[in-house]
Amino acid sequence: MRKKVEFQSDGVTLSGALEMPESGVQAYALFAHCFTCGKDTAAASRISRALTRDGIAVLRFDFTGLGNSDGDFANTNFSSNVQDLVAAAEFLAGDFEAPQLLIGHSLGGAAVLAAAASLDSVKAVVTIGAPHAAEHVVHNFGASLDDIRQKGEADVDLAGRTFKIKKQFVDDLESFQLADLGKLRKALLVMHSPLDATVGISEAELIYKAAKHPKSFVSLDDADHLLTKKADSEYAATIIAGWASRYLDYKEQTRPGVDAGKVLVEEKDHKFALHVHSDDHYWQADEPKSVGGNNTGPDPYEHLLASLGACTVMTIRMYAFRKSLPLDDVRVELTHGREYYKDCESCADEEPRKIEVIERQLTLVGDLSDEQRQKLLEIADKCPVHRTLHSELHVNTRLTGN
Repeated sequence: MRKKVEFQSDGVTLSGALEMPESGVQAYALFAHCFTCGKDTAAASRISRALTRDGIAVLRFDFTGLGNSDGDFANTNFSSNVQDLVAAAEFLAGDFEAPQLLIGHSLGGAAVLAAAASLDSVKAVVTIGAPHAAEHVVHNFGASLDDIRQKGEADVDLAGRTFKIKKQFVDDLESFQLADLGKLRKALLVMHSPLDATVGISEAELIYKAAKHPKSFVSLDDADHLLTKKADSEYAATIIAGWASRYLDYKEQTRPGVDAGKVLVEEKDHKFALHVHSDDHYWQADEPKSVGGNNTGPDPYEHLLASLGACTVMTIRMYAFRKSLPLDDVRVELTHGREYYKDCESCADEEPRKIEVIERQLTLVGDLSDEQRQKLLEIADKCPVHRTLHSELHVNTRLTGN
């Protein structure tokens, strides 16, 4: 589940996206994107979403002056990026939970190394294609560097986009002193591709040598600098989740005990999102955003339709197995609605009544005769859920002592 968030950094409003696991947060992480990129790069979004599968919530945000965040990029520098990261960590700590994991891509990797020393909650740091020193970025300015030094600023083309770079930005990059990695006292994972043409793998070697244990290095093989291939970002996320599990303080997840044949429904956000547990399974229910929910799961009527549809298909399949019918595939499409009707035509003065109607369309694929198809249509009405819905059903509700 993705949640839009905003927070302040030195009086500027920054825009972020908080990727939340579907069931229970084990730990929180911060993701710092690459130089002049944004929170929605392929690598940032894919890695963040993948980590949620392991219970890690990830906040990625646009640095000042980039993406949807306020501010003027021309007035920012590496130091302000580090300040933005600290502000993001403070926002998480205040509104959710302090981050235990920092992940930085490219220059964002240098930024998380710089910010980690001042964040006591952080237990592990990951760099992806990161330079050892922030000043490594200066070479991206190419022929414009002389103009920046002499004129105080210049327009620089970076990855097909033009940015105004001021001399103070360059000065800050060149003068910024990264904290002694040997005193980091955080677990470190360095990830880098030997084919990275933007930040050479020698930079990863410098980071790794400067750091003390626990430290690890993972080669990203033939990945490009931006991890544009889905397989590369998914691989990186899998490695990060497995590695981080050794160092993060995961919350103990307690699954409620549910007896066979029972279903337990509990509130998740005290709005419309719900936890749904059976004895062996977990899923979510919610309402659409149009009625105030977050659409993190099917709504109640979708659950009802799914129940009838699943039972219909299973019953048809069981009958086809038993009768050795050439049924290759079954598909059921269901809709729910209400229709008006009258008990009799002569009751003209009475208000029309509404009945609940479920439309069920069957698709039967296979070399079936017309007689066999008709028989399977009859069998659909014999599924247990169908019979329950058509029976005289009573729901008894009582309060428990809580």
